[in-house]
Amino acid sequence: LALAATLAAWPPVDALAAGDTGDIVVHARKDGATITVEVDCPVDAPRAVVWDVLTDYDGMAKFISNLEQSAVRMRMGDRMQVHQKGRASRGPLTFPFERVREVELIPQTEIRSKMISGDTMPASFTTRIEVAGNRLHIVHTGTYTPSIWVPPVVGPALIEMETRKQYGEIRDEIVRRATAR
Repeated sequence: LALAATLAAWPPVDALAAGDTGDIVVHARKDGATITVEVDCPVDAPRAVVWDVLTDYDGMAKFISNLEQSAVRMRMGDRMQVHQKGRASRGPLTFPFERVREVELIPQTEIRSKMISGDTMPASFTTRIEVAGNRLHIVHTGTYTPSIWVPPVVGPALIEMETRKQYGEIRDEIVRRATAR
């Protein structure tokens, strides 16, 4: 049961299957009850397409497999509140989640978000689009405190695995949209 709850404590999005994710670097660590996650996801696509996918909160349920709903509830310039609902699953265990995030956009560069309701509070995340060499990278860092106990070794390993799948799914959507253009 704790494992199922751990699955619901992941960052705001996650996935069940994606393309090759071997080059996506994910580190998760546990310090007391707090989880820190760092991601570096290289992507070959125009910055505008990467930005469009990362900020497509109203459409995320179409390409993030564990999201049932994702919608912007309120928008004020480059700030918004995003409501997301879904189910995290691992084997026969399923754990529903529902959360609201406050999001601040720094166009084409950075997304800052913090949880204002849900099961992973306090939580804050920063996602940047950076250039390294001749390639764009989605660089994500965040910390959160799940409302349930996360096992010290297995928990971070599962979070890394599922976060890598999440970013694989996001990258798959970026590539799909870039190819369609």
